[in-house]
Amino acid sequence: QVHLVESGGGLVQAGGSLRLSCAASGRTFITDDAGWFRQSPGKEREFVAAIGWTGASTHYADSVQGRFTISRDTGKNMVYLQMDSLKAEDTAVYYCAARSNGPLTIYADDYDYWGQGTQVTVSS
Repeated sequence: QVHLVESGGGLVQAGGSLRLSCAASGRTFITDDAGWFRQSPGKEREFVAAIGWTGASTHYADSVQGRFTISRDTGKNMVYLQMDSLKAEDTAVYYCAARSNGPLTIYADDYDYWGQGTQVTVSS
């Protein structure tokens, strides 16, 4: 079992930056792929970014490519999402997720563990 806790959300003006953190505890997280998803009211949960367990492989949604950066610190069991040039449409609850086995994936159903989410609000 892996327990995930997100932090770092908040209110920011358009064009600003936020850094989300995801702390993992429980069994070792070292060999798990990790991802960030987001969900706005009335919308489906959507993929944002994913990172392989070594940190060498990353993948981003087209909507955040070039603005967001996913990273991880395996020694600290942490995953991060640096969000720059934020837009009003980035407003959502952001979720951290972990996947034990299989290739890097953008599909929420493929992830085994989820955090409770952190709210990000971007004012225009």
